[in-house]
Amino acid sequence: FAFNGSIISKYLTGKRKAIAIDPSYIPKSGKKTPWIGYFWSGCAGEYKRGLEIMGIGVIDIDNHECMTLGSIQTPDCKTLDNMDKNLVDWYSSYLISRKDKIQSISRTVVADAFFSKETFITPMCENGFHVISRFRNDVILYYPTLEQKTGKRGHPKWFDGRIDFANLDLTRCKEYKENKGKLYGLRVYAKALKRYVSLAVWYPMDGRTDKWQLYFSTDDSMDGREVLDYYRTRFQLEFCFRDGKQHAGITNCQSTDFRKLDFHFNA
Repeated sequence: FAFNGSIISKYLTGKRKAIAIDPSYIPKSGKKTPWIGYFWSGCAGEYKRGLEIMGIGVIDIDNHECMTLGSIQTPDCKTLDNMDKNLVDWYSSYLISRKDKIQSISRTVVADAFFSKETFITPMCENGFHVISRFRNDVILYYPTLEQKTGKRGHPKWFDGRIDFANLDLTRCKEYKENKGKLYGLRVYAKALKRYVSLAVWYPMDGRTDKWQLYFSTDDSMDGREVLDYYRTRFQLEFCFRDGKQHAGITNCQSTDFRKLDFHFNA
């Protein structure tokens, strides 16, 4: 982290930075390789035998760039069982274990929809991180109540009803200019996460058949436009994986030694 961090501080010059994380499948055969197992391959659209690394990059939102901070090999299912952890627990525990270095760069972690789980979000927030990710379209979200305290006994109701994204209450939203569709931002309560979040709702252009897309930040004071900008910049990390696989031979290591594999993935 130290060497890459020094390079990142020199070449990523934007004011808005965040940590992007993304697992990546590495093909590997044999039986002696540590932590070999079945992992999801996004390219193949199925689980395949091999290795997985979690790439950790620093994204520059102002310049739409990303540089890799480091990577860590993901344990296989048997190893996770022995640790008494699941995959999401392991991802969060590793990031928390390196939080001193990571938070010196940014306290904001951007991840895809797989990480929009309470078991990932809560421990991350408890350790000083904010998470930006994406919800499923059928997520249960509520409007915060607009009722004021009356002075009578009892607390006013907490929410003003579940949000229907087919009929969004635009009086509660801030609208942003967007070239390909419509973008709204508002503060909502996420039932699954048990917390308030800042939500960015993107609707496609008229005539398109795909549904709305929901992006969120656990920093509920964050602007809706920024939530979308941070999330979209996350995809720059994919180019680091692409270049590593096509030009730097990241998938070519034949070692069965854990330390040598770690050196290869981070060289």
